[in-house]
Amino acid sequence: MGGVTSTNLRHAAGMLRFGRNPAATVYDSIGPDFFLALDDGWLNLGLWEGDGSDPAEAAVAVRRLVARMAGDLPVGGDVLDVGNGLAAQDPVIKDVSSARSLTALNITLSQLRAGRERLAAAGATAVNGDASRMPFAAATFDGVISVEAAFHFPSRALFFAEAFRVLRPGGVLTISDVPVQRFPSTPRQALAGLAMLRLWGIRAQAAATPLEIEHQVSAAGFDDVRSSLEGARVIAPAFRSVHDRLDAPGAGGLPQRLAARTMLHEAELLWEHGVLEYLFLVARKP
Repeated sequence: MGGVTSTNLRHAAGMLRFGRNPAATVYDSIGPDFFLALDDGWLNLGLWEGDGSDPAEAAVAVRRLVARMAGDLPVGGDVLDVGNGLAAQDPVIKDVSSARSLTALNITLSQLRAGRERLAAAGATAVNGDASRMPFAAATFDGVISVEAAFHFPSRALFFAEAFRVLRPGGVLTISDVPVQRFPSTPRQALAGLAMLRLWGIRAQAAATPLEIEHQVSAAGFDDVRSSLEGARVIAPAFRSVHDRLDAPGAGGLPQRLAARTMLHEAELLWEHGVLEYLFLVARKP
């Protein structure tokens, strides 16, 4: 964990040019043991009580975020988790929603492999595939959930159209996302934004405002679209917690710490200047 791996180097090289599957490149590089993960196997930012200074809250916060989203799913239905990360969230989704069946769709094969035990614990079926071209028949699921993944997809609009297609009438879509409140207004902010896009393998067209995301969901055919912005309970305390982790002894090797500090500094600049936010959204298929 302390050194730079060949996968890390491929990730760094990939920042100069997007490949066909940038999300997989990024998460292959991060691997299953990311030293800044808020808990083992968890990659979301968490929904926090407090300012992020309590280290014990981190493991609770990541589960709280997923539980909140899973609480919007139909009880006892067939659920699809799109972009399920390392599968730590899948047992929570299964428990909260009492899902009859759970399917995990992920374009990053290494994450599905690393999450095998968690997927088994959730009784979930793993599928390696693209969120914008889902390999499922129409009207297969009662609920679709996607936690902090939509900004990685080739197109949010295509993802929403596919989610609508695979849902049964009355089915629910619940997502969390990281929109922009506005676009960078200074060269320094623009540089920070570009750094975030490159580091996380995100296409420039993924930058969208909350209203634009809501309009895309409605355009896909969903109604009863409800959303809230809660960066103060997600982004701000997560950044505080990451700062503390970087200051702790044994927090990764020197190259990882330097890269993480740079990443955090750029992301904080965007948050503090009102560029980034955190969106929860729920919608229903008529």
